[in-house]
Amino acid sequence: MALYISLIVGLYQQKPLDLSIEEGTLIYQDFCLQCHGSEGKGESGVFPPLAQSDYLMENIIQSIEGIKYGMRGEIVVNGVVYKGMMAAQGLDDEEIADVMNYILNSWGNSTREQITEEKVRSVGP
Repeated sequence: MALYISLIVGLYQQKPLDLSIEEGTLIYQDFCLQCHGSEGKGESGVFPPLAQSDYLMENIIQSIEGIKYGMRGEIVVNGVVYKGMMAAQGLDDEEIADVMNYILNSWGNSTREQITEEKVRSVGP
């Protein structure tokens, strides 16, 4: 019985943050770089910045929703209004967690919170 419990707990252990960030880097390069740029600066008025983004840091759940389900409408990022749309990226929950961990810990962003696959799974439209 103890072995069974150990196996179950092992299956649900959280991925180390540094590994999640490393894997998120590759996902960012494949899915996000085209619009938000290599330094996460975006394009003023067109693609919002992720680097030092007040919106991102204050709206983590909405940011996860945006990657998972897409975004449409007006948002204000660092005092600039963005009216656009972002299509759902087609990533699974683990990939979304990894790319969020990369974004939340890059270009001057820093957070103590690690985004997990379970947290992403719990986010609904």
